[in-house]
This record gives sequence, structure tokens and C-alpha cells, in this order.
Amino acid sequence: MVTLLTEAQRRRLLPAETGLPPLPVPSRIVSNGEFTPPRQSARLRCYERTMLERARGDAGWLRRPAAMASAFSALNEAFDAPHFRVGESEASDEDAAREARAAAAGQFVFDDQVHFLKDDADPELFLPLTSLIELSAQMLGLGHAGRFKLDDIKFATFLKDIYLDSDTKVALLSGAPSETEAGWMLTNDMMAAARAAVNDAAGGRRLLTHAVLAPGHPGWLDEVDRVHELVRPEGWKGYSVGEPFSPSHHRWRLDDEALMYPAYERMVRAGVRNFCIHKGLLPADADVLMPGAEPFAKVDDLGRAAKDWPQLNFVIYHAAYRTIPQPTEAELERFERSGRIDWVTDLAEIPAKWGVTNVYADIGASFAFTVLTHPRLAAAMVGTLVNGLGADHVLWGTDSVWYGSPQWQIEAFRRLRMPDDLAERFGLPDLGPADGPLKAMILGLNGARLYGLDPDDYARGGVETAHLDGIVADYRARGGGPSNLVYGYADPS
Repeated sequence: MVTLLTEAQRRRLLPAETGLPPLPVPSRIVSNGEFTPPRQSARLRCYERTMLERARGDAGWLRRPAAMASAFSALNEAFDAPHFRVGESEASDEDAAREARAAAAGQFVFDDQVHFLKDDADPELFLPLTSLIELSAQMLGLGHAGRFKLDDIKFATFLKDIYLDSDTKVALLSGAPSETEAGWMLTNDMMAAARAAVNDAAGGRRLLTHAVLAPGHPGWLDEVDRVHELVRPEGWKGYSVGEPFSPSHHRWRLDDEALMYPAYERMVRAGVRNFCIHKGLLPADADVLMPGAEPFAKVDDLGRAAKDWPQLNFVIYHAAYRTIPQPTEAELERFERSGRIDWVTDLAEIPAKWGVTNVYADIGASFAFTVLTHPRLAAAMVGTLVNGLGADHVLWGTDSVWYGSPQWQIEAFRRLRMPDDLAERFGLPDLGPADGPLKAMILGLNGARLYGLDPDDYARGGVETAHLDGIVADYRARGGGPSNLVYGYADPS
């Protein structure tokens, strides 16, 4: 089974896309089935109540730029601290909010981790996503006639959420392996087909793809050779914990010379330099749900592999942030006392310990979790990575569309501030303004360099964006806008 949640657990949870208020920034952490969603915190309950009062039943207002700015002012109130920058008139003046939104929209944003689901996905295997079918069909105006396939809805939702409703300029499509053929989210060939379809429609390179590495599976090295010859991916993606949704028979270490080094040799020979590895993100009860996974989720296998293979870039997804959906009390206490963030700090220390420059961190999903529940921890995570890896080695990712359109995450990152006490006690850097050099590097420039893109080509009217820019402008002129939906399971309490 792809979901780790039991049938009994699923019965007591809410479908997030129909059970939660459609706020500009989610008011709860939603699970895609990889973990049990937590109860809504008192602070997020306060934020939700404030936003619903401000909306006064006007769902249309919740989709406007002023509501997004208002959401971050409400979060500042809920957390009793100015974690997010909000302009004086942004939250109250719709024209000012719209102007600020339009000014930011041209920033180059490269999302190095996005998803959707294949067309022949078995609903019984992908239970966290099946409740989207009817709702998404209505949202997209597809009507009720006929039977909808998951990919018909997921791909349409993907296009809307990523390209129409967010400032994302380029995205990197990802997937995950499975112990069974039916359990793959997308095959390597399906990702390539999606890349071709999106880029043809957009008139430029707007979607890149991983190929998914499955070490130990029958014929896996032959698949590496085939993919290099026929699929030509921009990078590889691997899960050292094996299948991410259940106990796996195929777990591996990055520094396993016998198993992994032949694959690295093939990557180098093919000129595919970027190897992205899922690390961290273990459920709090991983010992029960994924027994034996923890040793393979850590980053203690990274240093030697990076040292031995300087020709490759090792991109650690989720910045190896340890516990989902939120840190334990012990982890929070340790952070507040010492500044250390479990496994994130370990990752940040690798370049100094091993003398390497080819280690990168993606903050996808980890940022989404922490910025909602502990904004100061989110800021500290980014600052820790910048100090250890360098500002040019931290990458933007959102793990969308599992968490809805990535725009709320983009807005949160642009507005996020480093708390003064963390900067003073632990030497963490100022994150700067939304268009400052540090945030510009993380949001897009670093990814552009790593994947051989020229951000100037994606400026308004540029050759890579002219056609899609027209589509987006027409969509918004006709009243198109974000749904504010997030997808998966939510705790009802």
C-alpha cells in the first residue's frame, strides 16, 4: 500500500480539500498519507479564526492578493512576533496588494521538486489522492459526465497550481519508486512525456524531469543506461530509505561502493551531474510504520560519496530535516538551547568536515512544515544551511501539488525574517528582503545555475516565457485565480 495510514485512521480524518476552509495560507498541516496529520495548534486555530472573521463569508476575498498579505499579518498576530514582512497598506488596500503582487511576479522562481500522479494509478493504492477527483473536476469546469482518471485530474491540477496560480517559472518533475510496478507515481517515460507536453504548450523549457533511481531492483542498472540514452533526464532522484510509503526491501547507502558507484559512473559518463536524494522526513512513529528506515534516512553516508565523486552534485532533498509533520518537544528544546536542528545541522557541517563543494540542500516540504508550525525554526533552518553550505548551495522546492499551489510557500519565504535573538545567539544571517540577493539565489538563481538555465531568458517577454505569459495573463483577465485548496488528510480536532 502506498499510504502508511490504516483504514481506521483514514476514517477519522478529514479530506483536506473539502473539510478545511480555503485560506490563502493553510491553517493546518495536511498529510498525503506518509504520516499522521497533527491536531491543529492553538496558534493556527487563532490564525484561522482571524482570517474567517476578516473574510466575513466572502470566499472571493480569500483568493485576492490582499488576503494573502492579510494572512501573514494574522500569522504574526497568532505567533506574537513579526516573523513575516507585511507592507503597511498591503493587507487593507486591494490596489496596493495587487501592485505588490505584480511587482514580485517577475522574479525567477525555480521549483526543484513537484509532483502529479500517473493516469493508470490504482485508486486503492493512492487513497490519499482519490477524493480529489470529483472536487477537481468541478473546480476545473470538467463537468460530471464520464469517468475521470486520476491523471486527467492531477495533471490538470498540476498545470493550474504550478503555472497559472503561482510565480513559478520552471519546475522539476519528480517521482518515487515502489516495490511494485503499479505503485510508481510516474514512470521515467511518463515524466519525459509530461516534460514534452508542457514545454510544447508553453513554448519554452518550463518543465524539467528527474529519472527515478531504484537501486537493487531487478535490472536497475540496465534502466539507468536506457534512461540516459532515450529519456535524457536533467537529473536523478533516489530514496535511500527505499519505497517512501511502506517498509522496503531495497534500502541503500550513498557510500556503498559495490551497489552505488557503478550508477555514479554511468551518470558521469552520460553527463547527468545532479543526483537528488530523499533524506529525513521520518514520521514521529517511524519505528512502527517504517521499521529499520532511520539509518538510511540520515546523512552520515554523504560525505565520503561526495568526496569520491566530485563530478556529481549531491542534492539532499528536504534538507534532511528529521521529523514530520513537526519536531518533537525534545528536538525543539535542543534547537532553542543549542541552535542545532536534527540532521539539518549535520548536513550543513559536511562541506567543512569533508572538504567538498558538491553538496546542496533542497528545502522542499521541510520549509512548508516548519513555516506553518514554527516560523523561527524555518528561518533558522535556512540560515543554518546558508552558513554551512553557502548561500549558493541552497535550493527552492515545495513538493507541490501535494500541498496545493506553491504560491503560499513562495510568499512565506519572501516575507520570512530571521528572529533577532537567533541571529545574535547562533550567528545566523539576515535573510533580507524578498528581492534581496540571498532570497533571489535560493528561490531560483541557484537552481538555474545547477540545471543550465539562463534566468534572463525567463524575464517578461523573454523567449522562454512569452507564450506562457500570454496564457497566464488571459487566464487572470478572465477571473482565474487560486483555489486555495490543499490535498490529502487533515485532523478534524
